[in-house]
Amino acid sequence: MTWLVWSLLSAIFAALTAILAKKGVAGVDSNLATAVRTSVVVIFTWLLALATGSAAPFQHFTAKTWLFLALSGMGTGLSWLCYFHALQVGEASRVAPIDKLSVVFVILLATVFLGEKLTWGKGAGVLLIAAGAIVIALD
Repeated sequence: MTWLVWSLLSAIFAALTAILAKKGVAGVDSNLATAVRTSVVVIFTWLLALATGSAAPFQHFTAKTWLFLALSGMGTGLSWLCYFHALQVGEASRVAPIDKLSVVFVILLATVFLGEKLTWGKGAGVLLIAAGAIVIALD
């Protein structure tokens, strides 16, 4: 499968996550709900890695790999804690579009830190995504 198919599957699962999480945080502490969800993710991904044989080559991990994966994990955790709290106090149809402003931030940060080109198309897309998220959230 191509990157596009994987990306679309990711978007579908993220949409399901928002709906299921909104139902799951009702009446419980959002931090505890995030911890439960994260535990499920950890167990699920380790079972997948072990079942596919992906967990064996740890020797290829450098200190830099560990550092960036750990920082990424902390970012994910903080994102999930904020997202679950936002879902608990807001409407999923408003929270999710604002959360997807991450696309805008990724494009801008990838330009600055990864040297990716900011083309006219990406620039226009950034503006449209930002405008769309704001319009939906304020509706």
